[in-house]
Amino acid sequence: MRIIAGKYRSRPIEAPAGLATRPTSDRLRETLFNVLAPRMEGAVFLDLFAGSGAVGIEALSRGADHAQFVERAPVALKVLRANLARLELTAGFSIHSGSVGAYVRRARTEPKQFDLVFLDPPYDAAPEYETTLGLLGGAAANLLAAGAVVIAEHRRKERLEDRYGSLARTRLLEQGDAALSFYSILEPAATG
Repeated sequence: MRIIAGKYRSRPIEAPAGLATRPTSDRLRETLFNVLAPRMEGAVFLDLFAGSGAVGIEALSRGADHAQFVERAPVALKVLRANLARLELTAGFSIHSGSVGAYVRRARTEPKQFDLVFLDPPYDAAPEYETTLGLLGGAAANLLAAGAVVIAEHRRKERLEDRYGSLARTRLLEQGDAALSFYSILEPAATG
Protein backbone atom coordinates (compact mmCIF):
# COMPACT_ATOMS: atom_id res chain seq x y z
CA MET A 1 0.00 0.00 0.00
CA ARG A 2 1.10 3.56 -0.58
CA ILE A 3 -0.08 7.14 -0.12
CA ILE A 4 -1.63 8.23 -3.42
CA ALA A 5 -1.08 12.02 -3.47
CA GLY A 6 -0.11 15.09 -1.50
CA LYS A 7 2.72 15.69 0.95
CA TYR A 8 3.41 11.97 1.51
CA ARG A 9 2.80 10.87 -2.08
CA SER A 10 4.17 7.43 -3.01
CA ARG A 11 5.34 6.73 0.54
CA PRO A 12 4.67 3.11 1.55
CA ILE A 13 2.44 2.16 4.46
CA GLU A 14 1.71 -1.23 5.98
CA ALA A 15 -1.55 -3.10 6.49
CA PRO A 16 -2.27 -5.45 9.40
CA ALA A 17 -1.67 -9.11 8.58
CA GLY A 18 -4.62 -11.47 8.34
CA LEU A 19 -8.19 -11.08 7.21
CA ALA A 20 -9.64 -9.24 10.22
CA THR A 21 -8.76 -5.86 8.69
CA ARG A 22 -9.56 -5.12 5.06
CA PRO A 23 -7.62 -2.06 3.88
CA THR A 24 -9.21 0.32 1.39
CA SER A 25 -7.47 -0.36 -1.92
CA ASP A 26 -5.22 2.29 -3.47
CA ARG A 27 -7.60 2.56 -6.42
CA LEU A 28 -10.70 3.06 -4.27
CA ARG A 29 -8.85 5.60 -2.07
CA GLU A 30 -7.88 7.51 -5.21
CA THR A 31 -11.51 7.57 -6.34
CA LEU A 32 -12.66 8.69 -2.88
CA PHE A 33 -10.17 11.52 -2.66
CA ASN A 34 -10.82 12.69 -6.22
CA VAL A 35 -14.43 13.26 -5.11
CA LEU A 36 -13.40 14.88 -1.81
CA ALA A 37 -10.57 17.05 -3.23
CA PRO A 38 -12.49 20.37 -3.11
CA ARG A 39 -13.31 19.77 0.59
CA MET A 40 -9.94 18.52 1.81
CA GLU A 41 -7.87 21.64 2.50
CA GLY A 42 -8.21 22.52 6.18
CA ALA A 43 -10.74 19.75 6.87
CA VAL A 44 -11.20 17.95 10.17
CA PHE A 45 -11.34 14.25 9.24
CA LEU A 46 -12.78 11.36 11.28
CA ASP A 47 -11.54 7.90 10.27
CA LEU A 48 -13.79 5.31 11.96
CA PHE A 49 -12.69 1.64 11.98
CA ALA A 50 -9.34 3.12 10.92
CA GLY A 51 -7.36 -0.11 10.56
CA SER A 52 -3.95 0.83 9.14
CA GLY A 53 -4.96 4.50 9.02
CA ALA A 54 -4.52 4.63 5.23
CA VAL A 55 -7.61 6.79 4.62
CA GLY A 56 -6.96 9.28 7.42
CA ILE A 57 -3.28 9.50 6.53
CA GLU A 58 -4.24 10.16 2.91
CA ALA A 59 -6.49 12.99 4.17
CA LEU A 60 -3.57 14.51 6.09
CA SER A 61 -1.31 14.13 3.07
CA ARG A 62 -3.84 16.04 0.97
CA GLY A 63 -4.23 19.00 3.33
CA ALA A 64 -6.62 18.06 6.13
CA ASP A 65 -5.82 19.99 9.32
CA HIS A 66 -6.56 17.12 11.67
CA ALA A 67 -7.42 13.42 11.52
CA GLN A 68 -9.05 11.53 14.36
CA PHE A 69 -8.44 7.77 14.10
CA VAL A 70 -10.77 5.35 15.90
CA GLU A 71 -9.77 1.69 16.06
CA ARG A 72 -10.08 -1.02 18.70
CA ALA A 73 -8.08 -3.98 17.31
CA PRO A 74 -4.65 -4.07 19.00
CA VAL A 75 -2.89 -5.39 15.88
CA ALA A 76 -4.39 -2.63 13.71
CA LEU A 77 -3.52 0.04 16.30
CA LYS A 78 0.10 -1.12 16.29
CA VAL A 79 0.26 -0.86 12.48
CA LEU A 80 -1.52 2.54 12.52
CA ARG A 81 0.99 3.94 15.01
CA ALA A 82 3.89 2.47 13.01
CA ASN A 83 2.56 4.05 9.78
CA LEU A 84 2.33 7.48 11.45
CA ALA A 85 5.85 7.08 12.85
CA ARG A 86 7.21 5.92 9.47
CA LEU A 87 5.89 9.14 7.92
CA GLU A 88 7.29 11.13 10.86
CA LEU A 89 3.84 12.50 11.66
CA THR A 90 3.88 13.85 15.20
CA ALA A 91 1.00 16.36 15.13
CA GLY A 92 -2.33 16.93 13.41
CA PHE A 93 -3.88 13.67 14.52
CA SER A 94 -5.24 11.84 17.54
CA ILE A 95 -6.00 8.18 18.13
CA HIS A 96 -8.88 6.72 20.11
CA SER A 97 -8.29 3.07 20.95
CA GLY A 98 -11.73 1.63 21.54
CA SER A 99 -15.01 0.87 19.86
CA VAL A 100 -16.51 3.26 17.34
CA GLY A 101 -19.90 3.22 19.08
CA ALA A 102 -18.38 4.19 22.42
CA TYR A 103 -16.30 6.93 20.79
CA VAL A 104 -19.27 8.44 18.91
CA ARG A 105 -21.50 8.34 22.00
CA ARG A 106 -18.83 10.04 24.11
CA ALA A 107 -17.69 12.56 21.47
CA ARG A 108 -21.23 13.84 20.88
CA THR A 109 -21.00 15.62 24.25
CA GLU A 110 -17.76 17.39 23.28
CA PRO A 111 -17.56 20.63 21.28
CA LYS A 112 -15.79 19.08 18.28
CA GLN A 113 -17.13 18.78 14.76
CA PHE A 114 -15.92 16.94 11.70
CA ASP A 115 -16.09 18.05 8.07
CA LEU A 116 -15.52 14.56 6.66
CA VAL A 117 -16.28 11.19 8.24
CA PHE A 118 -15.17 7.89 6.73
CA LEU A 119 -16.29 4.51 8.02
CA ASP A 120 -15.34 1.06 6.86
CA PRO A 121 -16.30 -1.61 9.40
CA PRO A 122 -14.98 -5.14 8.91
CA TYR A 123 -17.27 -7.07 6.59
CA ASP A 124 -18.15 -9.47 9.40
CA ALA A 125 -19.43 -6.50 11.44
CA ALA A 126 -22.17 -5.39 9.03
CA PRO A 127 -24.53 -4.21 11.84
CA GLU A 128 -21.97 -1.48 12.60
CA TYR A 129 -23.13 0.42 9.50
CA GLU A 130 -26.64 0.86 10.85
CA THR A 131 -25.42 1.64 14.38
CA THR A 132 -22.81 4.19 13.34
CA LEU A 133 -24.78 5.87 10.55
CA GLY A 134 -27.85 5.88 12.81
CA LEU A 135 -25.92 7.72 15.54
CA LEU A 136 -24.43 10.22 13.06
CA GLY A 137 -27.87 10.87 11.59
CA GLY A 138 -29.50 11.08 15.02
CA ALA A 139 -28.17 11.48 18.56
CA ALA A 140 -24.63 12.33 17.44
CA ALA A 141 -25.48 14.56 14.46
CA ASN A 142 -23.87 17.47 16.31
CA LEU A 143 -20.48 15.86 15.51
CA LEU A 144 -21.00 16.90 11.89
CA ALA A 145 -19.98 20.40 10.85
CA ALA A 146 -22.23 22.36 8.49
CA GLY A 147 -21.98 20.77 5.04
CA ALA A 148 -20.22 17.66 6.39
CA VAL A 149 -20.02 14.52 4.27
CA VAL A 150 -20.12 10.99 5.70
CA ILE A 151 -18.74 8.22 3.49
CA ALA A 152 -19.28 4.52 4.11
CA GLU A 153 -17.23 1.90 2.27
CA HIS A 154 -19.12 -1.38 1.91
CA ARG A 155 -19.49 -4.45 -0.24
CA ARG A 156 -21.03 -3.62 -3.57
CA LYS A 157 -23.68 -6.32 -2.98
CA GLU A 158 -24.49 -4.99 0.49
CA ARG A 159 -27.03 -2.23 0.13
CA LEU A 160 -27.08 0.45 2.78
CA GLU A 161 -30.22 2.46 3.50
CA ASP A 162 -30.85 5.71 1.63
CA ARG A 163 -31.56 7.44 4.95
CA TYR A 164 -30.32 7.17 8.52
CA GLY A 165 -32.23 9.77 10.51
CA SER A 166 -31.21 13.16 9.11
CA LEU A 167 -28.45 11.63 6.95
CA ALA A 168 -29.44 11.06 3.33
CA ARG A 169 -27.40 9.32 0.65
CA THR A 170 -26.35 11.79 -2.02
CA ARG A 171 -24.12 9.57 -4.13
CA LEU A 172 -23.18 5.93 -4.65
CA LEU A 173 -19.94 4.95 -6.38
CA GLU A 174 -19.21 1.32 -7.20
CA GLN A 175 -15.79 -0.04 -8.06
CA GLY A 176 -15.04 -3.74 -8.33
CA ASP A 177 -16.52 -5.54 -5.31
CA ALA A 178 -16.60 -2.35 -3.21
CA ALA A 179 -18.89 0.66 -3.06
CA LEU A 180 -18.81 4.09 -1.47
CA SER A 181 -22.04 5.62 -0.16
CA PHE A 182 -21.89 9.39 0.45
CA TYR A 183 -24.29 10.93 2.99
CA SER A 184 -25.09 14.48 4.04
CA ILE A 185 -27.44 15.99 6.59
CA LEU A 186 -30.79 16.83 5.05
CA GLU A 187 -31.76 20.44 5.53
CA PRO A 188 -35.20 20.76 7.12
CA ALA A 189 -37.86 21.67 4.61
CA ALA A 190 -38.87 25.31 4.71
CA THR A 191 -42.34 25.91 6.05
CA GLY A 192 -44.33 28.84 5.08
